[in-house]
Amino acid sequence: MIANKARFRAARRLERAAGFRLPDHAFSGAFLESVERAINFEGLDRRTREQLLAFFRDFMDCRCRDAPFCGCPERKFVLTIIEFREMGLDHRQISGHLLDEYGIDLYPADILSFLEDSVHMLEAIRDVAELQGREELAENAIEHIKKIEH
Repeated sequence: MIANKARFRAARRLERAAGFRLPDHAFSGAFLESVERAINFEGLDRRTREQLLAFFRDFMDCRCRDAPFCGCPERKFVLTIIEFREMGLDHRQISGHLLDEYGIDLYPADILSFLEDSVHMLEAIRDVAELQGREELAENAIEHIKKIEH
């Protein structure tokens, strides 16, 4: 999954603020739990604090009992990438935006591969929906395919 490849660029700064070693994978359980509970936000520089707060606002806002281990942060991240693509950003622009907004490093090639895989998955959904006579679902899949491929 694409979320497993996302790294928080300022992980070393967060380590200094927390006082212990943190993984740099943004959606690893240890990172999510540590950042949520052990980071002194006042000890961070303004930019890192803003990026971390944006990360929490956009990906960690979840009411699940098992949060942050429920999978919601990863699903929200995946949807964000697809939404950026559907808004017209290419894989390089998406990578740059993730870095600027959230401090998340993700290679453009990984994003491109993820988007290609997403189109293949949507094509499969379209085909199954058509076989089952679920025209609305098939049309939604077709619309998303067009937006991603555009």
